[in-house]
Amino acid sequence: MTYLVTGATGFIGTRLVNALLGQGHAVYYLARKRSPKLPSQASFHPWETNRQPELNALSRIDGVFHLTGEPIAQRWTPEVKRRIYDSRVQGTKNLVAAIAALRHKPSVLVTASAVGYYGDRGEEVLDESTQAGADFLALTCRDWEAAAFGARELGLRVVPIRIATVLGREGGALPKMMTPFLLGIGGRFGTGKQWMPWIHVEDLIRLFLFAADTQAVDGPLNGASPEPVTNAKFTKVLGSVLHRPTLFAVPKFALKMALGEMAEFVFESQRVVPKAAEQAGFRFEHAQLREALASLIK
Repeated sequence: MTYLVTGATGFIGTRLVNALLGQGHAVYYLARKRSPKLPSQASFHPWETNRQPELNALSRIDGVFHLTGEPIAQRWTPEVKRRIYDSRVQGTKNLVAAIAALRHKPSVLVTASAVGYYGDRGEEVLDESTQAGADFLALTCRDWEAAAFGARELGLRVVPIRIATVLGREGGALPKMMTPFLLGIGGRFGTGKQWMPWIHVEDLIRLFLFAADTQAVDGPLNGASPEPVTNAKFTKVLGSVLHRPTLFAVPKFALKMALGEMAEFVFESQRVVPKAAEQAGFRFEHAQLREALASLIK
């Protein structure tokens, strides 16, 4: 099989490309520039998300993994918010338009989305049938997925994966989270009562591959462990695994000073469960938080 991957140079994309190559697949990747982190077997093709990629120059593509997007974890100025939205929504529209021009079309588009789709929902249990929220990230994710679903008109299965906080050793949220704990000043955010969905990076890569391989899967999957926890519990377990105290609480105003509007997202409560993924037959290898963290912190 031959797969096209966008966002291949990021933390998740690099692992996904390596997993595909390890399974014997051919891989094309679209990016602004060639990445030294990726094996030479992966074929680079340039793409800026504000235009359609040139796909006709490529040989037959069987499936597409779409991960490209402006980083969320930065201070949200009006310009940054525009880039976050446009890179996802317009970028996806441009990708789908390029697919439409192909004589032989792929059978599946697996696209990144985020649990930000749900907005701040308190104690409500959120599965894939739950409606979108109404804040900036929720509306961005809603429009992002809608742009991807345009590929259904071309005959593709479309599977948005709503990604939770990704735990990994070399990237994602965990290294940043660990720093204050290692300094002895780690703690919960505010009251810590907000629900915090998470997923081990190995399970996330397996879920992407599962979505591409499983013909019965068509529609969103929650890329989150079946054990959502509150921020207070996450903090306690992380401190325990690191053998560090968790005495402090980070007040909202402090993060707001550092991150602006983006700080609101950190305090959102999203009790997300992977109902559709599990019903489709996916099984998590790192379902329990303590085990997941221990596998990454050695």
